[in-house]
Amino acid sequence: MNKGWKEVLMIKVLVVDDTIFYRKIVGDILSEFPDVEVVGTANNGEIALSRIRTLKPDLITLDVEMPVMNGLELLEEINKQQLTVDAVMLSSKTLKSSEATVQALELGAFDFIAKPDEKSADANKLQIKKDLNRILSAYKRRQQMGLKALKTPSSATPPVVSRPTSARHLKRTEKSHVVAIGISTGGPNALARMIPELPADIGVPVFLVQHMPPVFSASLAKSLDNKSALTVKEAVNGEEVLPNTVYVAPGGTQMMVASGIGLKKIIRISEDAPAENNCKPSVDYLFRSVAREYGSKATCVIMTGMGVDGKLGVTVTRAGGAVSIAQDEATSVVYGMPKVVIEAGLADVIAPLNKISGEIIKTLK
Repeated sequence: MNKGWKEVLMIKVLVVDDTIFYRKIVGDILSEFPDVEVVGTANNGEIALSRIRTLKPDLITLDVEMPVMNGLELLEEINKQQLTVDAVMLSSKTLKSSEATVQALELGAFDFIAKPDEKSADANKLQIKKDLNRILSAYKRRQQMGLKALKTPSSATPPVVSRPTSARHLKRTEKSHVVAIGISTGGPNALARMIPELPADIGVPVFLVQHMPPVFSASLAKSLDNKSALTVKEAVNGEEVLPNTVYVAPGGTQMMVASGIGLKKIIRISEDAPAENNCKPSVDYLFRSVAREYGSKATCVIMTGMGVDGKLGVTVTRAGGAVSIAQDEATSVVYGMPKVVIEAGLADVIAPLNKISGEIIKTLK
């Protein structure tokens, strides 16, 4: 790797928080990463906006609640002024902050960190470092893909926007009775665009796993419900599964579907079930139950996100005859989860974000 390549991959970060404590903690942690340069700090959105223009950071860590101009208002200005900078939100674990964070993610923030509340300062710092490491790893991979795209000749064949990848999908005659979706980094923004495109009379239940901690998943469900014709709610243990409803897995739990009385299906939520792929909720955990309860009458969707969660789940659902849809690389914020499914030959349909709802509806007719 030459020097120029290394310089391109250096991430310049502006730390934005109204407390000196978090500006120092986050700044110190970021300075420990060899490929990160902390170019400055700001204690409110107005100052941050000025420093974004002059310092031109690649990324800002952004507190949600600040005086003068808060995190949401700053993101709106960034979008309005078309400034090329990404944001990682830092949010307290309150309902108010979680709702604001979901709004920030819907506005295009790259990801978020829930401010830890461990008993010691060292434990809090360790958790923030762990979260930042995860996010920076995903961010660097996205930046690398972007750099590779710049080297692609303009005469290259444009990507296929939606294509069946197996004769098996083309020959399928039965319709699906359920939709299951797995998504992670970039999810709230993608879901805010895709879920409202599904009709109110879709006729089937939709199960959704978005990698997210407690409280934030409830705020996501509330936000999507306000935007959608479908009912969107955080799932509750033991509730009956109904059509035209999107069930969001509660953060910090595992969600599955099970058989109830007669032909009814019910939701099971477990706080004790272990994490899978370091995820709780996990897509694999949900998808296995979908395969068991619905067999070939299921549509499983893997969208933007980091990691491999969902690959084993799709392997199981597809073996039972279910249809699988994967989001394409061009529209994924992080092309991790869809990539492993596609490269394993498990995707029946590969579609950009604006086509996924249409591809889902096709499987229900």
